[in-house]
Amino acid sequence: MTASTQDKAVAIAKEYFTRLDAGSATLLDLFTEDAQIFFPKFGIGRGRTAILEVMSGLGGRVQSVEHASDSFVYIASGSLLAVEGTTRGVLKNGVRWAAGETPGGRFCNVFEFRGDLICRVHIYLDPDYGGEDQDRFLWGHGNRTW
Repeated sequence: MTASTQDKAVAIAKEYFTRLDAGSATLLDLFTEDAQIFFPKFGIGRGRTAILEVMSGLGGRVQSVEHASDSFVYIASGSLLAVEGTTRGVLKNGVRWAAGETPGGRFCNVFEFRGDLICRVHIYLDPDYGGEDQDRFLWGHGNRTW
C-alpha cells in the first residue's frame, strides 16, 4: 500500500468500528456485494447476507460494545490491513467485559480492500466475552493481566 492508500484503508477501518459500535444500518455500505467474512464459531461466509448473519448473531448476545480505537495497532501489506485492538462491553445477560480486566476483549481483524470497499474481513477473537466457558481454560488465572 502507498502511504495515501494506507491512510484511506485505516480511515475505512476506523469508520467500520465506529458504525459497528453504533449498530449502524450503514455498516454494509463499507463492503463489496461479494465480501467474505470469517468469525470464530461461524466460519467463512460470503456476501452481505453472511455479514448480517454474523452481526445479528452478535446482536442477540451483546447489548453494547466499544472498540478502543485510540489504541489500535495498524499493519498494512498490499491490499491488506490488520487491526489489533481491545474492546469493552456488556452482554444482554448483564455480564461486562473489558480487555485488560477480563479474559475477553482482545481482537485482531484482517481487512482486504478492493478500491474503497472492504472485500474481506477475518475477525480473530475469543467469542466467550464473559469468560463463561471456564471448563476450557487450560491453566489457572494466577495474577496475570488480561
